[in-house]
Amino acid sequence: MRTFDLSPLFRSTVGFDRLASLLDSTTQNDAQISYPPYNIIRKGERDYRITMAVAGFSENDLSIETVDHTLTVSGRQQKETTEEGVDYLHQGIAARSFERKFQLDEHVKVTQASLENGLLNVDLVQEIPEAMKPRKIAIGQNETQASNEKLIEGETEKAA
Repeated sequence: MRTFDLSPLFRSTVGFDRLASLLDSTTQNDAQISYPPYNIIRKGERDYRITMAVAGFSENDLSIETVDHTLTVSGRQQKETTEEGVDYLHQGIAARSFERKFQLDEHVKVTQASLENGLLNVDLVQEIPEAMKPRKIAIGQNETQASNEKLIEGETEKAA
């Protein structure tokens, strides 16, 4: 019994649809989405890499796209994997189709993707807009107070 009813939260919130869908997706069964295995690596303060083990897939078999802060990596082999006249004693290399989704922050962008030795590397960078970056504000008088004081000083000088 690992299901949660989030409907009471939806009654009193506005504009949190993305957060609600994130919470809802985390309660889903993870057994369905365990293939292919992957790593998420933090390479720097704002640089990330997703590495997926996609043995047997070529560049033409893989698709990477981003829509609405969701990175979707899917794979579908074009060729037939079973050959005539071949009897497998053990077939441990999975060649099934897959679709893996990753939720991205608003400011995370995919910079490049590469396929090396059966590993798909997707590089990401977090680009925070200038308006959202922290900025230092000097302590002192603001311009309107300073101009009003000068105006008052100027008026007293004229009256005197």
